Amino acid sequence: MKYSQLSLSRRGLLAAGGAAGVGALLAACGGDKGETGSPAGSASAPAAGPWAFTDDQPKDLKADKTPKKVVAFTGTAAALVDLGLQDSIAGVFGETKKTDGTAEPQAGSLDINKVQIIGNAWGEFSVEKYAALAPELLVTHMFDPGAYWYVPDESKDQILKLAPVATITVGRVPLTKPIERYAELAKSLGADLNAPKVVADKARFEKAAADLSAAAKASGGVKVLAGSGAADIFYVSNPKVSSDLMYFKELGVDIIVPEKTDGGDYYESLSWENADKYHADIIFLDARTGTLQPNDLASKPGWSALPAVKANQVFPWQAVPIYSWAGSAPLLEALTAAITKSKKLA
Repeated sequence: MKYSQLSLSRRGLLAAGGAAGVGALLAACGGDKGETGSPAGSASAPAAGPWAFTDDQPKDLKADKTPKKVVAFTGTAAALVDLGLQDSIAGVFGETKKTDGTAEPQAGSLDINKVQIIGNAWGEFSVEKYAALAPELLVTHMFDPGAYWYVPDESKDQILKLAPVATITVGRVPLTKPIERYAELAKSLGADLNAPKVVADKARFEKAAADLSAAAKASGGVKVLAGSGAADIFYVSNPKVSSDLMYFKELGVDIIVPEKTDGGDYYESLSWENADKYHADIIFLDARTGTLQPNDLASKPGWSALPAVKANQVFPWQAVPIYSWAGSAPLLEALTAAITKSKKLA
């Protein structure tokens, strides 16, 4: 898929699906039972000898030694940091730093002052800065087969020649799958998945999942619409494609499924005149920088007339998850809180 095409599909939604906002592995990813946990957030020393990892293309990646200079999409870097690899992240691309100098939510726990930002928005990727880092590995999401998330099509060939590239599938699979795959990648790069912080983060995620399932069951069938607001379009996300929504639905949340999708099936785009097509008790609204928020949408009659808006049952949604246990647990907790605070609307 061309970069420009992906922009219209996933980014437009990511207006809707992540944006308009997206099977777990059979075994949990973790160290061997005999391993000793290292201090919270630290990385264990990688084993001596060659490095190998099979990504989701699938492509067998190999190197004489474990990569220690990793460049990644910002959200990917944040997931690896959660697993103990801050010192391995040399550079990032994607929304990282706001105009006021603070970190974007997608950066998570990443220390943005310790990495080279080679692109800070969709379409930005400095090949020169990337090459100067002498990267040993590039890592990014793969929403659609063969598509490198946030790697511009016009410079992709140059970029892919400079270092091995690992892609992890994050579309059309439930949230737990990419979380576990990124954990596998992190382990191959030297992360200790038995570190106390990682163990605690995983336990928090598992509790959050159980709590969300219980809240959904107790809600009496509250309907949730996940979407994103733009100047002329209201995007409705598809839980059959977006990983987080797919997982929420597996846990029993009644996520609205759009009837007529576009943009690679990630979302349905509605004019504001038709924004009331689906009855929703709760609207989970894309909160990323660049999307319209409730105050921005207040002047649109189609928005203001929605029952969930009238009932003040609109909640912020981080539409592109950070695929780690630490990064994703808050997503589940936020939806649980929203469901608990809300009621079914006539």
